[in-house]
Amino acid sequence: MRSSGTTDGTVADSGTLLSSSSGGSPREAPPAALAALLGRLPALVLAPAAAVAAMMLLAPSTLRAQAQVDSSLARYIQGIRAVDDHAHPMLPVPPGAPPDTDFDALPLDGIPPFPIPWRLTTAAPIWSRAAAALYGPAAGRPGDAGRRALAAARDSMLAARGRQFPDWALDQAGIQVMIANRIAMGPGLDDARFRWVPFDDALLFPLDTRAEAARTPDLRSLYPKEDSLLQRYLGDLGLSALPRSLDRYILDVVVRTLKSQRQKGALAIKFEAAYLRSLDFAEPDPARAHRIYAKYVGGGTPTHQEYRMLQDYLFRVVAHEAGRLGLAVHIHVLETFGGYYDAAAARPEKLEPVFDDSTLRSTNFVMLHGGWPEWGETEAMISKPNVYADFSMMDQMLAPSELADVLEHWLMRFPDKVLFGTDAFQGGPDQGWEEGAWVASTTARRALGIALTRLMREGEIGRDRARELARMVLRDNAVRLYGLDLQE
Repeated sequence: MRSSGTTDGTVADSGTLLSSSSGGSPREAPPAALAALLGRLPALVLAPAAAVAAMMLLAPSTLRAQAQVDSSLARYIQGIRAVDDHAHPMLPVPPGAPPDTDFDALPLDGIPPFPIPWRLTTAAPIWSRAAAALYGPAAGRPGDAGRRALAAARDSMLAARGRQFPDWALDQAGIQVMIANRIAMGPGLDDARFRWVPFDDALLFPLDTRAEAARTPDLRSLYPKEDSLLQRYLGDLGLSALPRSLDRYILDVVVRTLKSQRQKGALAIKFEAAYLRSLDFAEPDPARAHRIYAKYVGGGTPTHQEYRMLQDYLFRVVAHEAGRLGLAVHIHVLETFGGYYDAAAARPEKLEPVFDDSTLRSTNFVMLHGGWPEWGETEAMISKPNVYADFSMMDQMLAPSELADVLEHWLMRFPDKVLFGTDAFQGGPDQGWEEGAWVASTTARRALGIALTRLMREGEIGRDRARELARMVLRDNAVRLYGLDLQE
C-alpha cells in the first residue's frame, strides 16, 4: 500500500513526530503550547480551579491540531494485511457486458436526492489522493482533465487486470480479505480474497408491503426492492408462492434460504432494516404473529402495527437460526443515509432488547458503521458477550483525528470487540469502490496510529501492547470471530 508520507503529517525519520498540519516541520509539544497560552492570562484570574478549567478547554483542540504518530508504530500498522469486515466490491465487468446489479439490496439511487457528508464527496482532498495513489498523478488532478485521466486509467487497469482487478484493488489498500456484502458473488470475487455476506431483510417482509412503502418518499422505492429480492429467493428454492402457514414459511423459506447461503460460503447475514423501520425489535408474540401471517398471506394489506409484530417475531427467528448455523448477524447502525431516514430509530440502544435475549446468545451480532455518531451507546452494547462493532464508513466520513477519539475509548474498554471495515462502495464514475477501500484503509491506519500513540504517551500501554491492539483491530479480531484460516 502506498503511503502519503510526511506531507500529511505521518512520520519523520528516527522517531521524530510531526503534526498533521505541520507540512513537515516539528511542532511545539502540547504542554509548552498550553503554558504559553495560559501565561498570557491575567495572574489574578488564574486561581487553581480556573487554571484547570482553562487547560481542559484548551487541551482538546490543541492536541487534535498536533495529531502525532509514533514513527515505528506507524510503519508497523502500515504493514498489517487487514481483514475488511464490511464492503460492497463490484464485479470486474468487461466492456459491453451487463452491469453488476447485485452489489446492494437497497441501492439508494431511486430515493429523492439528499445531502451526504462532505468527506464522502469528491471535493474532499482525500479522494484526489486516492486517485493519484491508485492510478497516477494525472488521475488526482482537479477538474475535468483529472476526471478524464481517472476514467481512462481505471478502464486501462480493468482491461489489463481483468478478473484479477479486485485482488489488485485489495493489495493497494493493504487488505488480505474483504468480507463482501452483496446479493450474490460472481466472477472476479474469488473466495480466497472475498468472503460473502448476503442480505436477508427480505425474509422479514413476506406480506404485502404497499402500505409500508407509502409511509415516506424514500420507502416508495426501497420496499419494492425487498419484494423483488424475496421473489428471487423463492425462485431459488423452486417455490412459486408463499406457504400458507407461518410455520411452513419459516421451515420452507427462512431455514432453507439460510442453509443455502451457508452452504455457498456465507460467513454472516446482513440486515439494513434501519432504512425501512426502527431497530427496536420488540419482544414478539408468536401466537399473534402466526395469526397475522394467516390473515394476510392470501391477500390484503396488514396495518403498520400488525406488520411490525410479524417482523419482530421473524427477526428473532432468523437471528436464532443464523446462530445455529454459525452465521453472524450484521446490522446497519448509522445516522444516515436518506432525506427521510429516521436517525433516532437507528441508534445502537434500540438493539439492546435483542442483544439481551437469552435465546440469541449463541448468535454473534456485529453493529456495522459503529453506530455513528452515537458511538458511546455502541461502546455499551459491545460489553455484551456476543456483540461486536466495526467502524466501516466512519473511516470514510471522519478525519483520522475524529476516528482516533472513538478508537481510543473503545480500545481501553473492549478491544477484542472492535473490527476494521471500509464499506467500500461504488460512488459513481469519480469514486470507484477501490478508491473507497484505499480512503478507508488509509484513514483507519492513521487513526489507529494517533489513538495508540496517545495511549503510549499517557503510559496506558507499552509498544508491544500497541502493536497487539493494532493487529487485533485490523485483522485478528475478525479472524477469531469468523474462524478464518489465513496465512500471512
